[in-house]
Amino acid sequence: MDISFLEWIGYIASVIIALSMAMSSIVKFRLINLFGAILFATYGYVIGAYPVGALNTFIVCVDVYYLYGIYSRKEVFEILEVRSENRYLIRFLSYHNNDIQKFFPGFNYKPELNTVSFFILRNMAVAGVFLAHRIDENVLKVGLDYVIPEYRDFKNGRFVYINLRNKFIESGFTRVIAGKSSKKHEKYLKKLGFAENNEGLLGKKLL
Repeated sequence: MDISFLEWIGYIASVIIALSMAMSSIVKFRLINLFGAILFATYGYVIGAYPVGALNTFIVCVDVYYLYGIYSRKEVFEILEVRSENRYLIRFLSYHNNDIQKFFPGFNYKPELNTVSFFILRNMAVAGVFLAHRIDENVLKVGLDYVIPEYRDFKNGRFVYINLRNKFIESGFTRVIAGKSSKKHEKYLKKLGFAENNEGLLGKKLL
């Protein structure tokens, strides 16, 4: 049986909405769900299924409302510096270890390496953790830059590598480098201005 173009739109819209339900990030959920709802609303109106069109128009409005709130809300970012042997830090790393391994395969926490250790707070909620150590007099190597799923929208990265730039410089660092631990993490760093160097690492100048 041949499937018409309109039926394809309905199937695709259903798949997109189903996919949005699998997103752990609320931003990704809203964006993907918005696109699916637009398609479904269009599909409903075109085939004359007005309740389907109206329901999905309502969903579009809800998604737009919440996305506007997310992107227009002024969020407060702070850091909470901790000692390398901090018990909450160790528990946090243990609790999120399975997810951490997806982005940093083989990561094994070594407290003795730490030069810089802090939690990233977003409106006072722990959004991620940053661990790094000094390898040369003025080079900081990132060991872990992990963000929990709910906050993966690059705002944490911009805060760490752009807003905290002066803090790193005051500590004597002129460059930050990181290993290519995974494709996703490599893509994330390149979007934040990191570039590959001759050693196969990703680096970003602070000065």
